[in-house]
Amino acid sequence: MQTNNDNQGASSESIGKVREARQTRLLKILLFMSVIYTLYLAKTLFVPLAFSAFIALLLSPLVAIARKFYIPRGVSAVVLIGVLVTPFTLLGIQLVQPAERWMERLPTLSAEVTEHIDEISEKFENKQTQAKEIVNKKTEEEKGFSLFGWFDDEEEQEPAPEPPAKSDNEQSMVSGKIKQGSLEVLLETLAAAPFLIAQLLGSIILILFLLVFGPSLFQIFVQDFPVVNDKKRAILLVSQIQRRLSNYILTISMVNGLLGAVTATVFFVLGIDDALLWGALVGLLNFVPYLGGMVSTTILVVAGAVQFGLVSMAFFPAAVFLAINIIESQFVTPAVLGKQFRLNPLIIIVWLGIMGWLWGVAGALLAVPILVCAKIILEHLGIKTHWVKFLESSG
Repeated sequence: MQTNNDNQGASSESIGKVREARQTRLLKILLFMSVIYTLYLAKTLFVPLAFSAFIALLLSPLVAIARKFYIPRGVSAVVLIGVLVTPFTLLGIQLVQPAERWMERLPTLSAEVTEHIDEISEKFENKQTQAKEIVNKKTEEEKGFSLFGWFDDEEEQEPAPEPPAKSDNEQSMVSGKIKQGSLEVLLETLAAAPFLIAQLLGSIILILFLLVFGPSLFQIFVQDFPVVNDKKRAILLVSQIQRRLSNYILTISMVNGLLGAVTATVFFVLGIDDALLWGALVGLLNFVPYLGGMVSTTILVVAGAVQFGLVSMAFFPAAVFLAINIIESQFVTPAVLGKQFRLNPLIIIVWLGIMGWLWGVAGALLAVPILVCAKIILEHLGIKTHWVKFLESSG
């Protein structure tokens, strides 16, 4: 009897442990889903915070160096932000007119594309009708010369009716809808511009305050808060993230800037319109690995169609950029970055899709730095080494 009671007690304990494990697993899943849901809903709050934190993390070593020369943090922070913002402001001023010209061309471009598509469809329908007429004539001739044509019980197949041609009203309705759609896109972009400018100004102010007051808050947090057990390791981890992430972002920024400069120079030499605009665009989009090059190629196909028409020369700007991009992605970037920041391309694509769904375009731009930061943390802490191998796995 005692043995049976012991067995029953052991079985009840095992059942209780299984239930606790299931409950813990369920709580982890719910916590993960709640975090994802919060990040998605509050993206207008988290995107400026993440962007500002990364920029402040990159600039804080320079502020610390200036502090050694008795330069106040406020002064050095303002100077650094000015040095960072001024080139982009000047470049934006130079690109305002070409961008406005292209925005004005969008409705006209949509109408032209619609007309070309209508012309191609009409030619295709005419070719089909001519082919059917030739086939019908051949069948009639074969029936006329056949010896047993009188005894053929099959009914003669009537030629298929020609498809009705699109009226001018239908074509104007289609082109009007496309123009209306392009105008709606233009209005939505203009409506979102004030909010984006406000977010950008808020990020600049937040970067300034992080550079001035952030280090002291971090020191107090590490030294006085009991949640940090290993204080030296926490400080070393932050410095390691700062150093390696700054190396990565500065290297990628130089490579993408060089890509944009080379593209703009080659386009200018070849006589492609608005070479500076396309150079700046491909350099910015190249911060999104793989997908940025695809989007740039698609945009340049449209630009070529506008400048050269719907002919083979429309693919010329995209082909030139594709050749430059292949050299950069296959030779320059791997040689500059090396194996230190190696990440699996499939994981990058999936992560870009997740971050793009969560935070939009800003999420796609921040996706790779966040992934690199997570990889550095896992490497430094020495935990989850299988995840580090998973992130670094190559074909």
